[in-house]
Amino acid sequence: MKIAFIGLGNMGGPMALNLKKAGHTLSAFDLSAEACKKFAAEGLPIAASAAASVADAEVVISMLPASAHVEGLYLGSDGLLGKIAPGTLVIDSSTIAAATSRKVAEAGAARGIAVIDAPVSGGTGGAIAGTLTFMVGGSEADLERARPVLEKMGANIFHAGAAGAGQTAKICNNMLLGVLMIGTSEAIALGIANGLDPKVLSEIMRRSSGGNWALEKYNPLPGVQEASPASKGYAGGFGTDLMLKDLGLAQENAAAVRASTPLGGLARNLYAAHSLAGHGGLDFSSVIKMLQKKA
Repeated sequence: MKIAFIGLGNMGGPMALNLKKAGHTLSAFDLSAEACKKFAAEGLPIAASAAASVADAEVVISMLPASAHVEGLYLGSDGLLGKIAPGTLVIDSSTIAAATSRKVAEAGAARGIAVIDAPVSGGTGGAIAGTLTFMVGGSEADLERARPVLEKMGANIFHAGAAGAGQTAKICNNMLLGVLMIGTSEAIALGIANGLDPKVLSEIMRRSSGGNWALEKYNPLPGVQEASPASKGYAGGFGTDLMLKDLGLAQENAAAVRASTPLGGLARNLYAAHSLAGHGGLDFSSVIKMLQKKA
């Protein structure tokens, strides 16, 4: 299958490589020349532009930072929807506002192009291993068209509902993730302040009622888990500013539907403070830095 892949960041690059390894014909692009150079060195064919990447593509996949980037890519007089052939399947795996996903899907439908939103969970480790979870918004028929492609990048595929539903599921998940990372960090910091060994405490909590994904796979303290971003200088994971963006989307959605999300709001404010302190580019688990007792 001929696949155009646009967006070669920490998540998109490994996802594209997994599709190439599965035997698909790839044409990839990113505005970052550094990202293109990096993945070209790993064997990924790089197109001269986003428009060039979609020529003759049967499937177009995008993994971009925010709603504005997705609208800028697909919509408008020079958008890709005007360059993609009718009958093409578009899979947007960016985490954006559900309203933007619906807007792009409606514009695609008017041109005979199927568009589904398929944001992911699983972090960079899941992207590399091909074990991501996809939360899909769109029709059942379009999901079935996408499934053979999604299965090469992920281990779990859920149909959340109509267009935009995948994005709603994703912001619910990431709001919970942001909250539990802060709670996990607080607990570890409290234990350290009392002289406990953080590795021992983390294992106690992991196997007890406080067990969660952060303790299992993403411990926020350096040296506890070798593979976690914390043990790599908080580099290469899910940035604080990206978590802040997702929590902002959750709060906007909560306001729109009049839902009460007090912990989500507090978590957003704490990550905003962490970002303003100069840590926006670090993995979001670095929030433990603002909770630890200073020496």
